[in-house]
Amino acid sequence: MKNHWTSYLFGTVRVIISGRGTERFLNDCIRKRIIVWNVKKRGEAVTFFIRIKDVHALREVARKNECRCRFGRRLGLPFLMKRSLRNSGFVIGIISFLFIVFALSNMVWGVKIEGAKPETEHQIKKELNRIGINVGKFQPFAPNPDKIQKEITDNIKEITWIGVELKGTIYHLKVVEKNQPETEKYISPRNIVAKKKAIISKMFVEQGEPVVFVNEYVNKGQLLVSGLIGKEDEKEEVAAKAEIYGETWYRSTVTVPLETSFNVFSGEAKNKHFIRFWSFDLPVWGFSNEMYSSYEVEDDDRKLKFLNYTLPISYHKEIYREKENVKRSYTVEQARKAGIEMGKKEIEKKLGEDGEVKGEKVLHETNEFGKVKLNILYRVTEDIVQTTPIVQGD
Repeated sequence: MKNHWTSYLFGTVRVIISGRGTERFLNDCIRKRIIVWNVKKRGEAVTFFIRIKDVHALREVARKNECRCRFGRRLGLPFLMKRSLRNSGFVIGIISFLFIVFALSNMVWGVKIEGAKPETEHQIKKELNRIGINVGKFQPFAPNPDKIQKEITDNIKEITWIGVELKGTIYHLKVVEKNQPETEKYISPRNIVAKKKAIISKMFVEQGEPVVFVNEYVNKGQLLVSGLIGKEDEKEEVAAKAEIYGETWYRSTVTVPLETSFNVFSGEAKNKHFIRFWSFDLPVWGFSNEMYSSYEVEDDDRKLKFLNYTLPISYHKEIYREKENVKRSYTVEQARKAGIEMGKKEIEKKLGEDGEVKGEKVLHETNEFGKVKLNILYRVTEDIVQTTPIVQGD
């Protein structure tokens, strides 16, 4: 019976019997299906434990035997509740104290910002207040660190990168600003050559001797700016430095289907809220079983804390975002325009921020099996600078 711990929930009582026929008394208990455990003999008396619900049956057995029966210590949740009601002030005080400590352990009590100038730090604090991160905010209802990082990076242009970490009750933010001073590095003498075939469209030479001009056609590897300056007999070696943009060409092949189906979010969403104990979810809000025919589930789990300890209890939210199947149909002309735009975006990714697409020409077009296939030549302007060191004999 030692493993019958559930008896504690309903209450147990210690029974003391003395007199003649104690063994017969115990046998009668077993015949009446009264469960007894922890039987001990103490001199002429015998003690054991029974469940509260078996007390009435035990009294019937006691009347039929010559043993004297009395009840001793009472254990279990029902008796604990009775004692708690007699000391209700103390119990309420303990519960209130634990609740206050629990609430304070799950609030935001500070924000520390490292690596930012005072002006940038002020902007960050204003942005944190806007998205709801301030002292006294309950942590489970605050945005998660990834969302805070994205909001600040998108809205404050002076920041290159920001790291957000929640330690205990304090948010720690590490900031890297864009206007970091660059250290001067020694650059050995060099020439500037063309990294591909192009027609020079823009040229600004900061240091060195230009050997080509705007609107001139150059081949790959051709010298553009020499690192040798000065008179013929007094040449000085320098690190050539210049901004040179040339008009180049890219070829791209794009296929566009005339009919396409894909899933998009409709903007509608339903939330379900749970209190999670280990792996068991207790629903607290959003009990509707009506759900969208097509949806995607996003989980948001916030661990609860008590002082410095993370509890196996968390606030869990499930976000059901409705998805819709959309069919898109193009005419041949619309597919042609969409294909040109798709190809342009791919070229812009290769060029980076400094390049620019100036125009395009469709070299070949086919329309077969419900798809439009385009072979396109793009005219672009991009940086064509490539440096090479000056060697003996240049």
